[in-house]
Amino acid sequence: MKKRMILTLLGVAVFIAAIAFVKIRQVQAAIAQHSSFQPPPEAITTVRATPERWPATVEAIGTVEAVHGVTVAADLPGLVAQIQFDSGKKVRAGEMLVRLDTRQEQAQLAAAEAQRNLATVNFERMKGLRDQGITSQADFDRAAAEHKQAVAQTGETRAAIGRKTIRAPFSGVLGIRQVNLGQYLKPGDPIVELQSLDPVYVNFDVPQQQLSELPIGAEVHVTAQGIEKSAATGRITAVNSVVDEATRNVQVQATLPNPDGKLRPGMFVEAQVVLGAGAPVVAVPASAINYAPYGNSVFIVEPMKGPDGKPYTGVRQQFVKLGGTRGDQVAVVSGVKPGQELVTSGVFKLRSGAAVVVNNRIQPSNNPAPKPEDS
Repeated sequence: MKKRMILTLLGVAVFIAAIAFVKIRQVQAAIAQHSSFQPPPEAITTVRATPERWPATVEAIGTVEAVHGVTVAADLPGLVAQIQFDSGKKVRAGEMLVRLDTRQEQAQLAAAEAQRNLATVNFERMKGLRDQGITSQADFDRAAAEHKQAVAQTGETRAAIGRKTIRAPFSGVLGIRQVNLGQYLKPGDPIVELQSLDPVYVNFDVPQQQLSELPIGAEVHVTAQGIEKSAATGRITAVNSVVDEATRNVQVQATLPNPDGKLRPGMFVEAQVVLGAGAPVVAVPASAINYAPYGNSVFIVEPMKGPDGKPYTGVRQQFVKLGGTRGDQVAVVSGVKPGQELVTSGVFKLRSGAAVVVNNRIQPSNNPAPKPEDS
């Protein structure tokens, strides 16, 4: 009985050992098969890195301002008697815009001229009498003062009439009329906007650290989004003497020609200051950059060998330092050598060492000056 039990236990042990041996072999075979598994290659597009020299620039957001811009307003109170301009038209300096009713002033002028004439006659008479020694010096001085007062009164009335004829203070483009015939205007009431549009100022702010890089006379390129043929080139003409304490920015002013009037005061524009030839960079499409909080990188296509020793085309992740942008392109300052083949699409699904297959029939945009249809 005891011998039979021992044989039974030995048989069970041998059976368990055999099962364990088989399972171990199966697991080892699965591990070997998994280690030799190569995922299918990812389809990508590529581009060759080419060296370029981008000009050093400073970019900022600016606002257009008129060299001369005012709201033409009434100087004296009165009723609008004549309107001699149309909204939106160009005018020359000195052109009459509005004439106020001057009938009362004209009557006052007639009375003042009559008083002046009488004072002139009395003055001449007193002058002759003084020369003959008939009148006193005091009477002559009184007549002279009355004559000067009458002449001054006439001049004052003429000046009041002239001030009721409102003229353009400089040449420019008018805005929308804000008065009507017969309307009573008080001193300071607006009549129309007047802006000089050629040339114009563009004011923009830059950080104080870049102030030394912006000399007077530096070239400035300005564009207004959505406005056709609005690009203009001018030069820096002034730099504010005070730095904003809140933002630590300093205001820079550029003067630009604007013969077609495309740039209007108050318009939002993009300003780019050209500082020089700049440093050499490698220009790549923006889609080639894998942006991440721990660092930006690109994938470089290189020949590689798999675990089984077979060669294949794979990618290597390379961290890079980026510069500025220009259209669809990004400047890579360091990390990429000219001639290396970079992945331009599909970077989000890659990892270092992944197998890839290049298909460049359709490539992402790589234009330094794109012109999209909806711009």
